[in-house]
Amino acid sequence: MKIIRINADEALWRNSMLPEGIVERWLVADGKTARAGHAVAQVRIEGALHDIVAPATGRLAISAPALAVIEPGFLLATLAVDAEVAAGA
Repeated sequence: MKIIRINADEALWRNSMLPEGIVERWLVADGKTARAGHAVAQVRIEGALHDIVAPATGRLAISAPALAVIEPGFLLATLAVDAEVAAGA
């Protein structure tokens, strides 16, 4: 099993004057399977809503609950990915 971190991408703040955002909602529940390339959460930064996309398919473990205040690079969740899937087998 491999663990992949899902962090708030610092690029989301490149046009922002505020140093923080808010986890608006989770689209995949804690403990459920997230699919690679699909949105798992939405974060709001200065009124703009951004999708957070799963980098791989795996079991989602949420670290930042809905309405949590976040900053660039903040750990949002982790994905438990089967090692064979992570290696591309």
